[in-house]
Amino acid sequence: MAKPIPYQRCIVIGCCLALAAASCAGVKQLPDVAAYRSEVGCREESSPDFYVMPQGKLRRNGQGIWELYVSGNALERGLTNGLLTRELLHQQETAFVSQVQELVPSRFRQRLLRGFLGFFNRQLADHVPEEYQVEIYGLSRSASDTFNFIAPPYQRLLYFHGAHDIGHALQDLALVGCTSFAAWGQRTADGKLLIGRNFDFYAGDEFAKEKMVAFIRPDSGFNHAMVTWAGMVGAVSGMNEKGLTVTINAGKSDMPLKAKTPISLLTREILQYAATIDEAIRIASRRQVFVSESILVASAADGMAVLIEVSPKKFGVFELENGEDLLVCANHFQSEPYQSDKNNLRQLAESHSKYRFDRMRELAATAPPLTPSSAAAILRNREGKEGIALGNGNEKAINQLLAHHGVIFQPADRLMWVSANPYQLGEFVAYQLDDVFRRASSTAKDTAWATNHLNIPEDPFVRSAEFRDYQAFRVQAGELEAAVAAGASVPDKALDELLRLNPEFWKANFLVGEYYFGRRQYAEALRYFRLAASKEVTTAPDRRLIEKRIKKSERAIGIKQPKLKR
Repeated sequence: MAKPIPYQRCIVIGCCLALAAASCAGVKQLPDVAAYRSEVGCREESSPDFYVMPQGKLRRNGQGIWELYVSGNALERGLTNGLLTRELLHQQETAFVSQVQELVPSRFRQRLLRGFLGFFNRQLADHVPEEYQVEIYGLSRSASDTFNFIAPPYQRLLYFHGAHDIGHALQDLALVGCTSFAAWGQRTADGKLLIGRNFDFYAGDEFAKEKMVAFIRPDSGFNHAMVTWAGMVGAVSGMNEKGLTVTINAGKSDMPLKAKTPISLLTREILQYAATIDEAIRIASRRQVFVSESILVASAADGMAVLIEVSPKKFGVFELENGEDLLVCANHFQSEPYQSDKNNLRQLAESHSKYRFDRMRELAATAPPLTPSSAAAILRNREGKEGIALGNGNEKAINQLLAHHGVIFQPADRLMWVSANPYQLGEFVAYQLDDVFRRASSTAKDTAWATNHLNIPEDPFVRSAEFRDYQAFRVQAGELEAAVAAGASVPDKALDELLRLNPEFWKANFLVGEYYFGRRQYAEALRYFRLAASKEVTTAPDRRLIEKRIKKSERAIGIKQPKLKR
């Protein structure tokens, strides 16, 4: 399996350490479930990959996406969800724990990190609505005993919901690069609101295998759908029966001192209880968060979209003016309270957020009026501004080839399209929410939930030799990084092959340069560092590192540095 590149490792560590934190201080009290009806029946296997319960169903569709339906009160939903997804939940926990052991192999350091994060999460439950505590508790009843050496199941799963936030907070300059847009009016072919987003959240290859779409019929609030994974009741991308959608994009955060409301649970609350943008803003304004996040909220009732921008100390709403009808969101803030914010200014200057923002505007603004199919093409775009080659896997691209999912919403028609694996390259499967809730709650056992005649075909790139080369590149780049770290020798043939597999990606040349630099072959190192600098380098810190390596290599082989004029 390919190792994640450095900026992804922070996300992996955040996810895994949130799990590990549960063994120390942290949350001790279980939620009170005495007032909730808890009889949910047994799980029956109707057919392979199709499980049925009185208040829920789980099935795997032809594209490999798991489709989950649950109904009832918070405890019933959690219990049903847990029983239906028991094996999938175990797989997700196994993936998290294996990442902990790979990235933090020292048991002593694991204990230190567990102690810190247990203390960090000590008041987390105070900021999670009771309803979601109870739902997580019900889900935890089906968690495996295998990981009880880390912590009891409820605490483990509750901390999972802060993993997204912790992973972002642990990163310094290069955040995961989620990019999204909302368009309406003259920007879309039918004038209707259209939203597209990539969720570039990487927590290991195993984590991304079992993608899920959950359809929730709660006893209070609105029916809603979320693109998610087993063990997660928070929302990162979703739409409700009123045609209100939410997607989240991380902003630049200071390292927080303690956990508050996880963003995914805030957006779940919006999804369940808001029908309009104003209602979403009211919900968001009354919750305290511990990282910075942009929440793109689109509403069929309002016919438009806004950004709700939250952080521990500031709250802003960004709304288009003067009849504009294209809203773009990357990983920096746009509302007035953040115009002079030091973290936001640093994010604009140092990261790839502004580049992707400009590229998304370029693609959406120059395309013919948008349709769901053309929205999918934008989400799959791998080129840089004005179509320049970036190399595959470059975080400056809208499609960084690591997305957990891509999703497209058409709120007025209650339609959503969810990408099948890999990344957002697979077929986008269409779901009409009213139809799904009708079909899923029926007694029929073989009715498809998706509206398959509206599906968007897979990207032809996924069947190409270039894609196979990229997959091989990920593996070989990880192997070369490990060899550099260990000071091991690598055959010239392997270095040449790495460059052949992804010739336009700056990091391919940089890694080869690092190999020669580590072996004090400075002339060869200089050659490859200069080649890396000639490519589209991802961030300002990346470019500074390359320039530093170039200067050291030049000094090592006796090339004089130009003197600065005073």
